[in-house]
Amino acid sequence: MKHLRTLSSFLLAGALLAAQTNALARNASTQKLTPPPSADLDYTIKAKQKGLSLSGSASVHWQTDGRHYSVTTETRASLLGKILDAKSEGAVDRSGLVPDSASEKRFHKDQTVTTFNRQSGKITFSASDASYPIKGGEQDRNSVTWQLATLGHSGQLKSGGTVPVFVAGQKDADPWTFRIGKQEKINTPIGALNTLQISKVVENAGKDQKVELWLAPAKEWYPVRIRFTEPDGDFIEQTISKITPAS
Repeated sequence: MKHLRTLSSFLLAGALLAAQTNALARNASTQKLTPPPSADLDYTIKAKQKGLSLSGSASVHWQTDGRHYSVTTETRASLLGKILDAKSEGAVDRSGLVPDSASEKRFHKDQTVTTFNRQSGKITFSASDASYPIKGGEQDRNSVTWQLATLGHSGQLKSGGTVPVFVAGQKDADPWTFRIGKQEKINTPIGALNTLQISKVVENAGKDQKVELWLAPAKEWYPVRIRFTEPDGDFIEQTISKITPAS
């Protein structure tokens, strides 16, 4: 029954994504989505985990030549050291990012790999036996932020709109919907920035993780703040502290 519900959710997400793609095609004619330019981004981290307040830093290496992309993230926490290595890489086409693989190595845990096998047409996981058919538009949890940045960089994000995406994690995948919020000015170590706030629609507040992004149009639509909040109130928030464009 759970499998049938998951498959039904996948088909619904595919239909929503197809409808969005058709709408973009009507509005933008033959416009190709273009990702933000390559850059290194540094962030400060603040978090609350199991009642403890933590701080740290994160570095993101974003690279694209217009045909391929890779995004590598390294996160460090005070006292604990490195707590996360994550990477996503793949192609870039007219619809934006097309992941081939995503990997994560968390503190004291084995590395996991999520594979988007275009030949077999399936998404598979090293950490589980689950698999999902590839219909087009799927993202992993590392690439989805940059797919949204790509939509913004291409002029495709409007306040009040929604973006449905089928997102693969470490062991399985789910349909997500992002709601495009209002413009918001936030304070950062590099100054006050005008941003567009985007949040994942949470259907079950007692179970689902909340994801919020702030993209800065004046900074190539880079994500300048990202916040993950758990149902119990624990959170991790990273805020931009430095942007180094690729030379």
